[in-house]
Amino acid sequence: MFEKLATFLHRHRVRVLVLALVAVALAGAVGIGVAKHLSPYGDSDPGTESEQAARRFEAATGRQIDPGVIAVVSPMSRARVEQVAAQLRASRDVAAVSTYYDTHEDAMVSKDGRSTYVVASFAPRSDTRLQEDATRLEEAFADQRDVRLGGGAIAAAQVNTQVGDDLARAELFAFPLICLLSLLFFRSFVASLLPPVLGGLAILVTFFALRVVASFTDLSVFALNIVTGLGLGLAIDYSLFMVSRYREEAARTGFGVEALGRTLATSGRAIVFSSLTVGAALASLTVFPQRFLYSMGLAGAIVALVAAVLALVVLPALLAVLGPRVNALAPAWLQRAADRDARPAESGFWYRLSRFVVARPGRIALASAVALVALGAPFASIRFLPADAGVLPSSASAHQVDTALRTEFPPGRTSPLHVVIGAPAGSPEVASLVSRLRSVPNVAAVAPARPAGPALSLVDVAPARSTYGAASRQLVHDVRDLEAPVSVEVAGDTAHWVDLRHSLGTHLPWVLLLVVASTILALFLMTGSLVLGIKAVLMNALSLSAVFGVLVLVFQDGRLEGLLSYRSTGALDATQPILLFAMAFGLATDYAVFLLSRIKEAYDGGATNETAVALGLERTGRIVTAAALLFAVAIGAFATSQIAFIKELGLGTALAVLIDASVVRGLLVPSLMQLLGRWNWWAPGILRRVRGSRLLVPEPEA
Repeated sequence: MFEKLATFLHRHRVRVLVLALVAVALAGAVGIGVAKHLSPYGDSDPGTESEQAARRFEAATGRQIDPGVIAVVSPMSRARVEQVAAQLRASRDVAAVSTYYDTHEDAMVSKDGRSTYVVASFAPRSDTRLQEDATRLEEAFADQRDVRLGGGAIAAAQVNTQVGDDLARAELFAFPLICLLSLLFFRSFVASLLPPVLGGLAILVTFFALRVVASFTDLSVFALNIVTGLGLGLAIDYSLFMVSRYREEAARTGFGVEALGRTLATSGRAIVFSSLTVGAALASLTVFPQRFLYSMGLAGAIVALVAAVLALVVLPALLAVLGPRVNALAPAWLQRAADRDARPAESGFWYRLSRFVVARPGRIALASAVALVALGAPFASIRFLPADAGVLPSSASAHQVDTALRTEFPPGRTSPLHVVIGAPAGSPEVASLVSRLRSVPNVAAVAPARPAGPALSLVDVAPARSTYGAASRQLVHDVRDLEAPVSVEVAGDTAHWVDLRHSLGTHLPWVLLLVVASTILALFLMTGSLVLGIKAVLMNALSLSAVFGVLVLVFQDGRLEGLLSYRSTGALDATQPILLFAMAFGLATDYAVFLLSRIKEAYDGGATNETAVALGLERTGRIVTAAALLFAVAIGAFATSQIAFIKELGLGTALAVLIDASVVRGLLVPSLMQLLGRWNWWAPGILRRVRGSRLLVPEPEA
């Protein structure tokens, strides 16, 4: 199959490249503006009580239950406050505005009496439209120094703007370094251009796909981060393995169709399985109902498959056109290095390292495992918080307003529990519930019931503790447990956080099952071994626990705040470890695929288990390490972001690939394969017969 593809691509190489460029140009023309059609972060589960209560309230009142904009006015004066309120009321989708002079609630005045805030609620509209409204309000108030805008809609708009700026900064930082390292690792200037070309094509095609998908469902703008980082990273991986194998085959048979055929039959076959494992791991995130997670999963799966198709079609056509010119524009010392790389030899650093490891496998495996467990120990104390205005840099107005509301005003008034009661505000049932709510522990204040339609009322309950703390979460459960003859539902920030934790916990086991099952299945189909798949899952889990341990030390405990320019919230964002798990697990399996494919190739060729491991590591050790370093730069550039949880994703993914490429592939894999011996290749007879049916991707020729 791969040889036929190589023959076709070699014969029609120019035509294939022209058609590919035209197709990508058309896709790019449609997809380049995809960001305008994407929605904000999105971490809500539509099936939870807090979301259902909010929709019920919105349907009855025509406005959202949570304030979209909170404008802090300092110094306060009635004339100025009413002027700000009038400007907010004039905004397109603002449905209600409330001030201290309307309610006379003392809680709306700061403790020093100098400031007050104006609350504006939007009509129920799409997140994209409300983001536009918030951006307009930001622009309208930009020159009014005595007013600072915050609230959910403003924070979402500022996060989206910051993400766009951070993405541009990350690319500006990463690309020069990637180009320099690519020249070193690809051994020539011409070859070093292949990853950015392939990555750029993959990104443009994926943008087009997301533009199409966004016309049917809401997608988060954060999906663009994973598209750029993963698209470039996989392009680097696939280009490295294809180019290095092409050089190796060309050294034996010349730069022709035979070398291209062998390259596709070996490295191309590995790329198929690599893209399937990465794509399946990320696609598992679509199980989650949260927009942020399913958008990341969908975008990641698409870009993985697109990068693989381009690597199997466009890259071989490019190699066929270039021929020996793939080694052009290289200093003499790089030309000599490329020549050494292209000629297999039972020597070199990685071969010697493998021999050193297999000579003492028990001690190496134990020491490596202990080191990873020690790094992962802080993971046991991990804490989570949702993403809110606190993730923004301190210069952002939404962050400043959030801080002011928590420190300068009575607690909980702008983020109360919204208790939606299925009875009119003046009914005895509501009066009884209000009285009982005042006696519930951890309640700071209970507002009078407000009508929300003919048969619905709203009671705001201010928690006495922090919005997301254990006491406030328990308060949500206590209110929901109150027995009443009418319906009682709780919405608001705290209730949303309680429901988010429950939703993530409910869906996570299915994601874990899908990731583990797809990894084992893909490695079994590639190698014929069930043991290697199970072993890969265990090693991935071990390296990921080490990464999470480091993230706890850095971001939760506040280490490296000065170096990384962030402010610790004392916890990690709740969705980031899940995304990082899927992404890092897929990438770790990606590297395992390339290593195991060479080991199996040597083993099937008659080498002993020990020799096959040494040869496989020698042929892939430099490439995997180079790919990991380049990928770490590409995705690790996100650590320059001003958004805390984007920093977590960038640093975490970079650490994951570096740990996997060094400790796992260099030490754990060879030591464990030596300890297991022939058991490495074991699988039940029935599975071997199924795999041997030839319905699956065929084995490369020996």
